[in-house]
Amino acid sequence: MWIERLDASHALAYRELMLEAYDRHPQAFTSSVRERAAMPLSWWESRLTGKLDVVFGAFEAGRLAGIVGLAFEPREKARHKTTLFGMYVSAEFRQHGLGRQLVQAALAEAQTHPTLKVIQLTVTAGNDPAFNLYQRCGFIQFGLEPLAVRVGEDYFDKIHMWREL
Repeated sequence: MWIERLDASHALAYRELMLEAYDRHPQAFTSSVRERAAMPLSWWESRLTGKLDVVFGAFEAGRLAGIVGLAFEPREKARHKTTLFGMYVSAEFRQHGLGRQLVQAALAEAQTHPTLKVIQLTVTAGNDPAFNLYQRCGFIQFGLEPLAVRVGEDYFDKIHMWREL
């Protein structure tokens, strides 16, 4: 297993894994499989090559098995913050430490940016494995957003977490 920063050459695999994530865990993401499946490949490529996002992938036997991203703030007064997003490990690769390694890769990247002071994220309330992973990586809960995501007729709260760099 290895982790590397994704680039445009990974766009198809990234798209496939994210669509799997949106489909299997719709309550965990604010985007839907329907809206993201409609995006052209160029949109996925730009997500991997833009100046404001960095995406890492965990590979197992040459296959993209997990992903995580960092979104950097473009606004001057918020440039000290970054947001961890799109964390997902395919079900067949869970329980092997990939999630922790992906979060650690994101933290290591954030620490290379000397102006960053805070990394934040949201996790769906009730997703205890993800919440516990983030806690083990030093994140602290600071709020709860009620009714943050609607899937069909169901609403899900989001826990807001942060970590000082």
